[in-house]
Amino acid sequence: MDLADAEWRKSTLSQGGGNNCVEVARNPPGIVAVRDSKAPDGPSLIFTRMEWSTFVEGIKSGGFDQ
Repeated sequence: MDLADAEWRKSTLSQGGGNNCVEVARNPPGIVAVRDSKAPDGPSLIFTRMEWSTFVEGIKSGGFDQ
């Protein structure tokens, strides 16, 4: 998948310590891409919009809390 025109947004948690470096691109048609901001030329994870929405809702509802 060509992500050359992706508009990446860094997580606000990535600004400080540098250990939580996640960037998300929501502008490619039909997908959401996720990458490590420390390795922008490395691999990206690709999700459908439904998969991403389900994941985010799981976070918000505490579904991944330990």
